[in-house]
Amino acid sequence: MIEILGRLLVSLAVGLLIGLERGWRSRDAPEGGRAAGLRTLGLAGLLGGVLAVIGGASGVLLVGFGLLALALVLTVFQVLEARATGNASATGVVAGLLAFGFGALAVLGDPVLAIAGGVSTTVILAFKQPLHAGVRALSWPELRALFVLLVMTALVLPILPDRTLDPWAALNPRRIWLLAVLIAGVSFVGYFAMRLVGRRGGLMMAALAGGLASSTATTLSFARLVRQQPPLCGWLAAGTLFASGMMGLRVVVVVAAAVDRSFAVQLLGPMAAFAAASFLAGGVLLTRRPADGVDDPGPRVGNPVELGAALKFAALIAVLMLLAKLSARWLGRWGVYGLAAVSGLADVDALTLSIAGMSAAELTRSAATLAVLIGVAANTLAKSVIAGLVGTRRHGLLVGVPGLAALLAAAAVYAFIG
Repeated sequence: MIEILGRLLVSLAVGLLIGLERGWRSRDAPEGGRAAGLRTLGLAGLLGGVLAVIGGASGVLLVGFGLLALALVLTVFQVLEARATGNASATGVVAGLLAFGFGALAVLGDPVLAIAGGVSTTVILAFKQPLHAGVRALSWPELRALFVLLVMTALVLPILPDRTLDPWAALNPRRIWLLAVLIAGVSFVGYFAMRLVGRRGGLMMAALAGGLASSTATTLSFARLVRQQPPLCGWLAAGTLFASGMMGLRVVVVVAAAVDRSFAVQLLGPMAAFAAASFLAGGVLLTRRPADGVDDPGPRVGNPVELGAALKFAALIAVLMLLAKLSARWLGRWGVYGLAAVSGLADVDALTLSIAGMSAAELTRSAATLAVLIGVAANTLAKSVIAGLVGTRRHGLLVGVPGLAALLAAAAVYAFIG
């Protein structure tokens, strides 16, 4: 009984939450001049819960009839309101049906899901103006870029096999495609972050988010932006350094969460020094004004998602991963450092996890830490080359010199802790 009462209270609360937004939006309407407000939607949520309780195990059928009846009533009143005000909208009807549905879900299913659905619905309703303004502000290239990214992520990625297909167990189609998605996603996030909060703040948001996913992908995206917006060279280099710093911290977190906490502690000192030096250099570059002297809010790029560039870079990473596996096979146990240097060009996380999985008999912790540092050094060198070749020579120097300083800081800490 107490459990049922609690679920019914959730049904009522969800309806009231949605009704609160509807009632506030139409607060200036005269009494009786709106189809559904706070009380109506609160009762709709409770009605969904009550019908679910009455129906018992077969409550779905009764709830379905109740939903149809409520839809009819709300539609009639919505039509009357539209005639009186001249404002035709189906949002009120849909909000009422959702309140009813979440009320039933709180009884028949998971109350937490019902609450989450009610909160999400309320947020969508409350942000009507910003959402409509955002849609109006979208250009066709931006909308097309969003659709491309969604297709890459939601349609193509799930159907790719998550296993290696080559004889050397190096090429995983889903992993390679995921890298292409990350590259495209970083470009997309960076583009719209700059539109929302300006170039400097947007670039930093994209850099930190990109560093959590793939600092190499972030480096490529920012290097492309340098070609399109040369005055932002310093800020884009700062973003690349911030992403590299996030990579250093991410390596420690990945090892601690997935493999071996003791090895994570061994890595913490050098990786923290690497991250700190990267953040410091990035902060210095970030304080400089761009060459055009203006921090305008909008990027000047033609396409937020360069699919061709993303796919080409993912293919390059696949080749490097294959070379890493072959070098390990050819060089044997003595090729661990060589493997670190080669595979670090492509993926520091994969390298770190593979080394962390080795037993102490195969590789001492000190040697394992050195192997990871070699991989990080190779990855940092690769970022400098990408910044210089895809971007400009100046951009490559602004990324490479601080990157070298960060590596020296990590090496000094490694030498100190031995």
